Amino acid sequence: MAIEAGADALGFNFFPGSQRFISLEENRSWIASLIGQAFRVAVVVNASLEEVTALRESGCFEAVQFHGTETPELCATIGFPVWIRAVRVQGEHSLTQALQFKTPHLLLDAWSDGSYGGTGRHVDWTSAARFVIAQPSRRLILAGGLSPENVGDAIRAVRPHAVDVASGVESSPGRKDLRRIRDFVRAVRESLSEIDAPLVK
Repeated sequence: MAIEAGADALGFNFFPGSQRFISLEENRSWIASLIGQAFRVAVVVNASLEEVTALRESGCFEAVQFHGTETPELCATIGFPVWIRAVRVQGEHSLTQALQFKTPHLLLDAWSDGSYGGTGRHVDWTSAARFVIAQPSRRLILAGGLSPENVGDAIRAVRPHAVDVASGVESSPGRKDLRRIRDFVRAVRESLSEIDAPLVK
């Protein structure tokens, strides 16, 4: 559904504490069948080395996204050809600490004491925009509180490499809504005449 609506990338949540959690064992075959149709990202939170290795060796994913408290050393040695570091922004110091991670792919998400993402809260777009300007070699993915109603404004304000959405296109927690996905992608595409943001996730 998301691919048909125009999404370029799909995130698959393997964090058992999330309402969007799925298991690799039960979903491997259909995720594998999507090869070539979208960029597939395995989302993990403090997963064990064995779990991440299993995701890599499954052949189902082009990238892994670390969304927990994983160290820069762990992320760099995990063996995925592409990896994304999610940064839960609590202030300017969070952005400074993000530079420890040796990857061009950084995802900025809103801080929450009780959640690792998907809360619908906003990142400070002004801080994010300053980070984009200061770090031109980084491919910033903007997340946190995006929706069909505000993603165009977010793209124009921040100029990210990509945008990421979860709760903003759901009809209820964990259930995606086709109309909202289409509206979200349409809003992103309409903003492309103003900036270069080639990836929608």
